[in-house]
Amino acid sequence: MLPEAKSYEELTAKFRWQIPEHYNIGVDACDKWAASDRLALIHLSEEGRETRYSFRDLQRLSNRCANVLEAQGVEQGDRIAILLAQGPETAVAHIATYKLGAIAVPLFTLFGEEALEYRLANSGARVVITDETGLAKIAAIRDRLPALESIISIDGGDALDWHRLLERASDGFLPVDTLANDPALIIYTSGTTGPPKGALHAQRVLLGHLPGVEMPQSFLPQPGDLFWTPADWAWIGGLLDVLLPAWHHGVPVLAHRFAKFDPEKAFQLLADFGVRNSFLPPTALKIMRNVERPAERWATRLRSIGSGGETLGAGMLDWAKETFGVTVNEFYGQTECNLVVSNCAEIMAVKPGSMGRPVPGHRVAVIDDDGSEVPVGESGTIAVRRPDPVMFLEYWQNPEATAAKFRGDWLATGDQGSMDDDGYLRFIGRDDDVITSAGYRIGPGEIEDCLLKHPAVALAAAVGVPDPVRTERVKAFIVLKEGREGNGALVREIQNFVKTRLAAHEYPREVAFVDALPMTATGKVIRKALREQKS
Repeated sequence: MLPEAKSYEELTAKFRWQIPEHYNIGVDACDKWAASDRLALIHLSEEGRETRYSFRDLQRLSNRCANVLEAQGVEQGDRIAILLAQGPETAVAHIATYKLGAIAVPLFTLFGEEALEYRLANSGARVVITDETGLAKIAAIRDRLPALESIISIDGGDALDWHRLLERASDGFLPVDTLANDPALIIYTSGTTGPPKGALHAQRVLLGHLPGVEMPQSFLPQPGDLFWTPADWAWIGGLLDVLLPAWHHGVPVLAHRFAKFDPEKAFQLLADFGVRNSFLPPTALKIMRNVERPAERWATRLRSIGSGGETLGAGMLDWAKETFGVTVNEFYGQTECNLVVSNCAEIMAVKPGSMGRPVPGHRVAVIDDDGSEVPVGESGTIAVRRPDPVMFLEYWQNPEATAAKFRGDWLATGDQGSMDDDGYLRFIGRDDDVITSAGYRIGPGEIEDCLLKHPAVALAAAVGVPDPVRTERVKAFIVLKEGREGNGALVREIQNFVKTRLAAHEYPREVAFVDALPMTATGKVIRKALREQKS
């Protein structure tokens, strides 16, 4: 927890990490609060039904779930895939997995069969916990997942029944005495080439996130705090920027799944529940900005808003201040090493266009290709010094990619930036080809592999092109096989092909049919040349 301080400099000077040798996320985020009926979760279903859970409720449910998983043969280090949206079952599954000393693998509910197959096979998930929709997808690929032994469905169906299993299980469970450095979580992050990579995090990752959550959220916790985000808990932004840090502090979380983000419903949700703290991704803020006279129509009570994924401009910051009455504190990080840079209007000036300053406890710098720090004002790669409690352990079963992520003791983010005299970091661009769209970081490699499976496609490349709402949208450049004609019908067919196999946020919203792709002498696609094309 951040110490009390009146300035950024004082905060940085006072801060010290407190990482115990033994630590378990499930115990810290749930069990330590379970002696009372302290409110933990408010769940608003898609039908509008409200259900409240105390930490004591969650302890009993997660203990039952842990016993169920143990009965299925799950042991410490086994992978448990959680294919669920925001909801109580998702939270219970995570807490139970950590208590067991197993490794959670959160998966996005909008992933298609191909995206799921790769992640489940690569992680060697032994159990999947899902719902009716996920169950249908898993059934289609089950025979290609030899490590998968059990499927548990919260909706019943042709799988083990979550509710029946938990009803029969004991609510007593002794959590595994895990070390802080024991693995706890794999979150898949797309790279520029090849398949997605699984960032393996230790139990300590929650402790590593805390100062980076407390700072942009205006020193969480404060009396009356209630946290909500539209970001799905399958991503690091929803899980470790909101849910688990809030529960570390005993702060209740509001859970509600938007089938599709609706800005007016978001304003209504904030007002109805008196939400005090929120992580609102830039795309959500941009969409909400289009709503007319929101301050007149909804009486929101937010005291803090954090936002990350891209830099907000002065205009957006001014609108948010006028609408919500608070300054949006921007922050920066990535799946492998999250929340290491932040603004905090309470103790430092917020500079529009800046991501903020290094969060206390993290050593962040701008380096050159040799791993040396560049002079103030010069551009280079934003990097984080190891060891760091929020830093990933490795890429799952990918030592080559893990080694390539570092330049000496610096984790190279792949993002270009600069630092000014006051230590504020400015984002310039990427030195890779990752696409940032609606808050998601999308690797073109997985999209291109999918495109090449379409019977009409001979060659394909995917890039990000500017988009006023999403920051970037995916654009595909396609060389067709001989005899195939590029037309509107084929564009829609290709788009649907990707959407149903990967995910809705990954499909190419724009498709261009070309005679050839620009290539290097060694046969690599020059994506930079494609991004620079005017049409």
